[in-house]
Amino acid sequence: MKYKTFETERLLLRPTTVEDAEFIYELMNSPKWLKYIGDRNIRSVEDAATYIQERMLKQLERLGYSNYTVITKAGGEKIGSSGLYDREGLEGIDIGFAFLPQYEGKGYAFEASHRIKQAAFDDFDIEVLKAITIKDNVSSQKLLEKLGLVLEGTMRLPNDPEELLVYTIEKST
Repeated sequence: MKYKTFETERLLLRPTTVEDAEFIYELMNSPKWLKYIGDRNIRSVEDAATYIQERMLKQLERLGYSNYTVITKAGGEKIGSSGLYDREGLEGIDIGFAFLPQYEGKGYAFEASHRIKQAAFDDFDIEVLKAITIKDNVSSQKLLEKLGLVLEGTMRLPNDPEELLVYTIEKST
């Protein structure tokens, strides 16, 4: 099956594949990922490939969307990810994003996530998007608010003691 890819002025967003395992390994072990998203026990490129197959590709096959690798048009660098996630313990679809440290503060996260938000509503007919973040991740909260999401409350995911902030946005008619 052919899955949708997306473009912005500076970026290409395509579904993450096993060929991205080295990049995903680097991203998931970056300091902010570990601090704000959590350790997923990805200790090798092989672990990353398994994670992609088991988590990202299975959801992509089931729903037609999942995690997207964000690539610069100018240089072809893999710089981050943005996606739509059917997360256990969260009712609805979650929008998320993460970028390598050297690409933060350049507007890439907003650009990519704004395009993914548009795709959620226009291409995938999702009516409500949610987002979760820990209370300490102020930069994520600011980006979610810039994307138009509104703080709804707090929650805990299964097997996770951390209280999370929950943001929501509805598709405008």
